[in-house]
Amino acid sequence: MKRGLIAATGVAAMLVSVAACGSDGDDDKAGADGFKGQTLTVWAMDGSAPDGWTKDVKAAFEKKTGATLKIETQQWNGIQQKVTTALSESDPPDVLEIGNTQTPSYAQAGGLAELGDLKKSIGADWAESLNESAVYDGKQYAAPWYASNRVVVYNKKIWAEAGIKDTPKTRTEFFRDLDAIKKKTDAEPIYLPGQNWYFFDGLTIGTGADLVKKSGEKWVSNLADPKVGKAMDIYKQYQSFSQAPKDKDEATPQQGEVFAKGRTGAFIGMPWEAGVAIKANPKIEKDIGYFTIPGETAGKPEGVFLGGSNLAVAAGSDKQELAKEFLKIALNDTYEGQLAKEGGVIPNKESLQEQLKGNPAAQAAAPAAASGGTTPLIPEWAPVENAPNPIKTYMTAVLNGKSPAAAAKSVEGEMNKRLNQEH
Repeated sequence: MKRGLIAATGVAAMLVSVAACGSDGDDDKAGADGFKGQTLTVWAMDGSAPDGWTKDVKAAFEKKTGATLKIETQQWNGIQQKVTTALSESDPPDVLEIGNTQTPSYAQAGGLAELGDLKKSIGADWAESLNESAVYDGKQYAAPWYASNRVVVYNKKIWAEAGIKDTPKTRTEFFRDLDAIKKKTDAEPIYLPGQNWYFFDGLTIGTGADLVKKSGEKWVSNLADPKVGKAMDIYKQYQSFSQAPKDKDEATPQQGEVFAKGRTGAFIGMPWEAGVAIKANPKIEKDIGYFTIPGETAGKPEGVFLGGSNLAVAAGSDKQELAKEFLKIALNDTYEGQLAKEGGVIPNKESLQEQLKGNPAAQAAAPAAASGGTTPLIPEWAPVENAPNPIKTYMTAVLNGKSPAAAAKSVEGEMNKRLNQEH
């Protein structure tokens, strides 16, 4: 999940019943007596499991099962190789937090247990947009835990200077407001570098575009699709209101630090990026507001990239039923809701979004989650995003005057090479 500037860091949990599951094995029979003396090991990523949530879930799990819960915090740096290695060993962690876009690779490699029975028992109302990444080849290999997505972070003081009274509800209104800032103030209307790739990915989701397509048995670039071109045209309209470099991404420099200087009307980023601005300039906190990225019509927000995490059970774990007992507790309404409230992340059920009240950044992110999506959920995708990302090259080429079709053709060979390399 963590890549580039970060698709998302840490956030919410899951759902329903705490009733015991039946089991065929003598060592793993349902009920507290069958689990006494066992220890369940869970790997959670740094920043994902708030202290209060961890303490309460541990207490509930140990009270119900009689087993011991051991939650081990993992660092993001090098985690993919660490998880790959752990899943191939004879004594892997029992439950793992894994990035939503990384789930297909682990599933394809045979490292994850199927959780179709868990989906039937507790996952009936998991949000479809979040659960999509937990399914591979038609089978449930994980459970959606939480997500986060980009919002518009804006400077209320500058918007007032431009005479803007309300936040925009459509893309056209947003462009109108940016134009007002441009004409009526000395501020940069929006800071948008040419390679904010995850915002662009959201725009492709909004236009219904696919970044790859099948050619025989291979995946190949689909950047030449007019729907991708339409998304890039929208990006170009946004970027026309910015003085940011066309060949840099949002982390070079950190856009929150640019915004902190106080003369930028808005930027599009993760909710936590406002904290980067506040750290650089505490006085700006009172001027910061948030709103959902508006789409073409008022009733539907813009498409967004959903960064987030799933919870999975290692196929090699000898505590399959105990692991599912943990998931039933961690993902029930109480603790999934607590995760959303404490972590400020989007929970895996739309009905739990009420737990985000009082968190303006999370409340701005939530409406777009239902129509959000991810990068292509295929194991072959990961190499595409390695630097230099050919899609970033495509974006810069269009912003510098190439047609979307010509820019797509110029990176097609490199993208196809990456999609078909050994992984």
